[in-house]
Amino acid sequence: MTTVDSGVLTRCVEAATLAPSLHNSQPWRFRITGRAVEVYADPSRRLDALDASGRELLLSVGAALFTLRLALRAQGWTPEHVLFPEPGTPNLVARVEPAREATPSETVTALAAAIPRRHTNRWPFAAAVVPADAIEELTRAAGDEGATLTIAGAVSRDAILGLGQAAERRLRADGGYRAELGRWTRPARGRHDGVPPTAVGPWDALERLPLRDFGLMHAQPWRTSERFEAHPTIAVLATHGDGPPQWVLAGQALQHVLLVATRLGLATTPISQPVEIPEIRELLTKTATGRWAQMIIRIGYGPPAATTPRRPLTETLRDESR
Repeated sequence: MTTVDSGVLTRCVEAATLAPSLHNSQPWRFRITGRAVEVYADPSRRLDALDASGRELLLSVGAALFTLRLALRAQGWTPEHVLFPEPGTPNLVARVEPAREATPSETVTALAAAIPRRHTNRWPFAAAVVPADAIEELTRAAGDEGATLTIAGAVSRDAILGLGQAAERRLRADGGYRAELGRWTRPARGRHDGVPPTAVGPWDALERLPLRDFGLMHAQPWRTSERFEAHPTIAVLATHGDGPPQWVLAGQALQHVLLVATRLGLATTPISQPVEIPEIRELLTKTATGRWAQMIIRIGYGPPAATTPRRPLTETLRDESR
């Protein structure tokens, strides 16, 4: 069996830490042991007020898992992974192993190059329509991971935005939510997680888009009020079934979609408020077919977005291969 250089695995883990997560909480840990990389959920970084079930935590870990798999492919390895390989260790979400060497395709190389360029964009998007071929590619990316991505029509879009606004209002009224949001958005020197002021973006002057109201937490006199696009492209990411394996699957599909969008020059904003309140999430779920909404994504053409910090590998990786 061909030996895998531990430096390759370390670089792939470092790429995985660039995945998106709720409030940039980065709720993951990694362990390199032999040829394998183990991906763990870090329950100490779960957001209690927003994510009591741990669903969004596992979406975040799933996004990191997909990024790790992609990084390995870009390094010339075909990865194999097993979800929840040890039932007695529920925080061990996946074990990933480079199975065999394989020259990366141009598609893999281009997608991996998008990893450091992908950022949540909370700024107004242009009025330009997202082309049908781009929509088809994004839909296919979700399907490749076993999920579905459905672009909302005009009526569905307005309904989803209305549900998002209702969810945001309910969340704002929750003192626990406000306190939690404050902990993850309060500026702090040298902090390597959370959402810094530079990544917050402006207010929506018409308050149509259910963007997270970070401004509630601390004064931001610099934050402008701007008009956002009147007819945003809104997509619903869904899975068949709703449990920990499906949540991890949804996270992988989410990151695949976001990276394809980045490669195509599209900006994206994951919108999670409508799926954070169970009663509202059920309205987005097709119970007859067993399709559960896992995330709402806004897609379009936007200005460059600021990066968010990442924790150093010394905090997230344990290397037992040396």
